[in-house]
Amino acid sequence: MENKFTLPPEWAEQEALQLTWPHDATDWRSYLDDICATYVEMADAVTRHERLIIVTPEPDAVEAQLKARLTDCQMANVTLHRCPTNDTWARDHGFITLTDGTSRRLLDFRFNGWGDKFPADLDNAINRSLYINKVLTGEYVSRNDFVLEGGSIESDGRGTVLTTSQCLLAPHRNQPLSRKEIELRLKDYLGARRILWIDYGHLEGDDTDGHIDTLVRTAPGDTLLYVKCDDAGDSHYDDLRRMEEQLGTFTTADGRPYRLLPLPMPRPIYDDGDRLPATYANFVIINGAVIYPTYDQPDNDAEAARVIGEAFPGRKLIGIDSRTVIRQHGSLHCCTMQIFR
Repeated sequence: MENKFTLPPEWAEQEALQLTWPHDATDWRSYLDDICATYVEMADAVTRHERLIIVTPEPDAVEAQLKARLTDCQMANVTLHRCPTNDTWARDHGFITLTDGTSRRLLDFRFNGWGDKFPADLDNAINRSLYINKVLTGEYVSRNDFVLEGGSIESDGRGTVLTTSQCLLAPHRNQPLSRKEIELRLKDYLGARRILWIDYGHLEGDDTDGHIDTLVRTAPGDTLLYVKCDDAGDSHYDDLRRMEEQLGTFTTADGRPYRLLPLPMPRPIYDDGDRLPATYANFVIINGAVIYPTYDQPDNDAEAARVIGEAFPGRKLIGIDSRTVIRQHGSLHCCTMQIFR
């Protein structure tokens, strides 16, 4: 593929954001009302700024939920698409969009439930359904021979893509490809000039084998936001310290160090004795705003908002309680996928 098509940074202009809606045949069933309330809150925030595409097997029920909160003007920004689904993690089964400044490519990678951990056949077919039904337009490119989840990559929009070795080299992703072979494919498929591999960092309760969007995010001005753990007694402390040290060795394409902005580590949150992967790095950038997760920890929530605001000056900050979302081991960014213009 010609490298004039590149992966934009998430703060580039978006045409739409995708949500894949929870329903009672998913693992959300025991607290479906709570998670749907969170999704309605996300929909309210998004439709004030851009178009929202909702994938669901139950469009009439979802429409009724939305109309109870959204204005007619906001509802005009909603496209409901009927489609069977396994789950809700649009970040990982959604299209990855490349642009050349005037047109776009919709890359449809294979989603296999984070290394065959969960059923994913229906979710893996969503992109094709969106394209065939003309919900999204552009040049469709099938990459169904290669496993790549949107949450596993971050782009600065200038040819650098960041990822984590623990995810892309994890079992049941793309074996027997080597790290070098995977890197070459990423460069080819994403129009990248270089790949920065992060070799440390994890969150307890994470099913993704260390997606980068739970740990490190890119921002304008050669900025990296990252999760920092200050509690030496926390199980994450050593690994996140090594990650911070590695980030300090990274340089931009022109040889300058990155501006590093640490995000606070939420205090532990548990469900039935299991620690959940709460993280402030899992924020969502939309046109004119950033939607960030909160965890009913006023001090940490406020500090996260301050840091994100410093990284994205001029954008509205919208906090959404994500304590229900993390019960299924993701957060807000995991629920969404942007489509660039």
